[in-house]
Amino acid sequence: MKPSAQLAQPAQPAPPARRIRRISERQVVDRAAVDALLDEELVGHLAAVVDGVPIVVPMGFARVGDDVLVHGSTGGGFALRAAAEQSTVAFSVTALDGLVYARSLFDSSMNYRSAVVYGVLEPVADDEADAALLALSERLMPGRPAEVRATIRKEVAATRVLRLRLDDVVMKARAAGVSESADDGEDHSVWAGVVPLSRSWGTPEPSALTPTGTPMPDSVLAMTTPRMSAGRDSMKG
Repeated sequence: MKPSAQLAQPAQPAPPARRIRRISERQVVDRAAVDALLDEELVGHLAAVVDGVPIVVPMGFARVGDDVLVHGSTGGGFALRAAAEQSTVAFSVTALDGLVYARSLFDSSMNYRSAVVYGVLEPVADDEADAALLALSERLMPGRPAEVRATIRKEVAATRVLRLRLDDVVMKARAAGVSESADDGEDHSVWAGVVPLSRSWGTPEPSALTPTGTPMPDSVLAMTTPRMSAGRDSMKG
């Protein structure tokens, strides 16, 4: 059984009630598109108001079913305080897919996908903590948990996993070329178009205490090899 399957999940929520006001046609209400964005990105930004001061913190996360999982130290942190106070937080995730070069700076833009999840953080129950931590680890470093020592109870006790339900989500996206027309009055001899953005993992760098000749673990190979090979193939072309 996959670790994510061990976490109890609520029923899938209805489409988000929040509406995009500016350029409303870019709102995305397809839950599958929201899931795809959350499953692709590794870092989001958690925002809350604490003592009247807005705080935004970047953190790794994992989507498990209808929840976003984040974690932090039991020693403190505004996320735990927000959960204890049951205050509303916002969790934002953005993917930049390309830059749109128009014939004026005013008309230039970006292709992107962004989603904001609103809700109240809930501590994951103690009997689900191990599965939640494993799901987070597998999401960020697939296959790595099987290659390293087991997490000890002291480490589990020092970590708190929080969940944010995907009941209230708003997503916006742009995936288009330059806004132009034959009679727009612009000088069409000036280049315009889209520069797509792609990302890839670099060459792994062993730590100073890793003995020379230590085999590369399968998790690192799986993460880097296909992307590195794709990069070499594109350069040949």
